[in-house]
Amino acid sequence: MTKFRHLIWTMIAAAALVLSVSESYAQKPDVGDQPGLLADDSVELDPEYQRTAVLYRTTEAPGTIIIQTAERHLYLIQGNGRALRYGIGVGREGFQWQGLLNITRKAEWPDWTPPPEMIARQPYLPRFMAGGPGNPLGARAMYLGTTVYRIHGTNRPDTIGTAVSSGCFRLVNADVSDLYERIPVGTKVIVRQKPEL
Repeated sequence: MTKFRHLIWTMIAAAALVLSVSESYAQKPDVGDQPGLLADDSVELDPEYQRTAVLYRTTEAPGTIIIQTAERHLYLIQGNGRALRYGIGVGREGFQWQGLLNITRKAEWPDWTPPPEMIARQPYLPRFMAGGPGNPLGARAMYLGTTVYRIHGTNRPDTIGTAVSSGCFRLVNADVSDLYERIPVGTKVIVRQKPEL
């Protein structure tokens, strides 16, 4: 009888282990965009991702934006070896990219129309959402070339410093509003995966 009980408990333990492992490998829902969620502006960013003036060597002209995806930072070049550094959220694995674009449009409290590819991945998303505090694009958006990508605010300040987006770059609303006021349409934007050598 003791051997039988031991066998039963061993089988139960094995089944529990298999279930816990399979749950950990199950695809988790995409929580990068949560329409309607109001931003918790009391979220304190890690000092690494707080807006600050830094030394930054580059040959790019003042006013250029350089996005360092791996670092989770956006730099607005000031000249004389200085830049304003902002903490950002970036595209998750498979949604990161690099290139050279320009800001083609700017919008305050932009409306959001998720592209069909995003709807296919996240069918729960609305087909359209008017601008406002619960909009995932946040307080401001700067559109990158003719792509579907933007530099924008967020209603999820807790995602700054992470890789959860579908390829856009998000800042907390205070930072995106600051950046928005500093740059014109036509601003050059360089997106890099690795630091400049």
